[in-house]
Amino acid sequence: MIEITEKLREKLNQIPALPGIYKMLDSKGNIIYIGKSKCLIKRVKSYFVDNPKWEKVQKLVLFIDDIDYIVTDTHLEARLLECQLIKEIKPSFNSQMKNDQKYVYLKVENYNRFNALSVVHQREENTYGPFRKRSTLLNIINSFKSIFPLVKRNGSYEFEYHVMSSPMDQNAFNQNKAVLLEIFSDNTKMVLLMSKLEEKMKECSMQYKYESAAKYRDLMQGLEYISEGIWRYKDLISKDILLKIPITNGHKLFFISKGNILTKKIYPNLDTKDIELFIKSSRSIKSPMSSNTDEKANVDFHDILYSEIISLPNEMVQIISPEQEI
Repeated sequence: MIEITEKLREKLNQIPALPGIYKMLDSKGNIIYIGKSKCLIKRVKSYFVDNPKWEKVQKLVLFIDDIDYIVTDTHLEARLLECQLIKEIKPSFNSQMKNDQKYVYLKVENYNRFNALSVVHQREENTYGPFRKRSTLLNIINSFKSIFPLVKRNGSYEFEYHVMSSPMDQNAFNQNKAVLLEIFSDNTKMVLLMSKLEEKMKECSMQYKYESAAKYRDLMQGLEYISEGIWRYKDLISKDILLKIPITNGHKLFFISKGNILTKKIYPNLDTKDIELFIKSSRSIKSPMSSNTDEKANVDFHDILYSEIISLPNEMVQIISPEQEI
């Protein structure tokens, strides 16, 4: 049974049933874990049950000497604050979001003897991403080698599955490169290649070539991963978005521009005029995103914004085109 000190018991009794972030501290005052929740007290108390669900929690509770927390108005703000603090503090028991500089890019290479695609750590010419999982990209690249060279003919893509990688001369390599640049730069072309892979997969299944069918299936899944990494946040970054989120004392408005929360404000009694004035005020101070923005770190912030937006009911989200009159 977990022993809870009087100090921790008092802290647990103080934590409210509100959204926010919590920080677990060790006996030296070091922050060893940061989490978030829609209901702080419920989440924090779950760490101190007799049989914690996760092994990491079983280890973590042995080091917890104190707990701090910060209440936020919304779960969105709790998630963003959690992400920010994890990146700044890098607590030992947190595994996600703190090592964003290890995120990587998919690169379409120039002519060489070995690789048409590679993984690089910095933005270069003909690179796409960033992506969180280097190992996943390497597996996708390895799968792609089985269908190179890719050829575009009569508005479609042609390829054959090879158990061993097929060598390419410079001309074939450059044609293959042009196809790769096309599908990674245009989502409609990516969809076209995926539909061709699906056709091949079905053909192989009908001919009882299940191993080949599985390879085509894996390639389709790999392309879905790449597609999501390249285009998932397109609307989020290219458009202005208004969020209207209910809170305990009214509503909170958020104006999102270029993937960042530009302004936010609480309204006890929200009406249409308030929304119009809020949008007008937000647009008047809108400034372009800095060229020094850390796009690797932004992957996590954009992911939080995107996932929260798509989880909200339609009436809480308003996408505003630049030309739209308010």
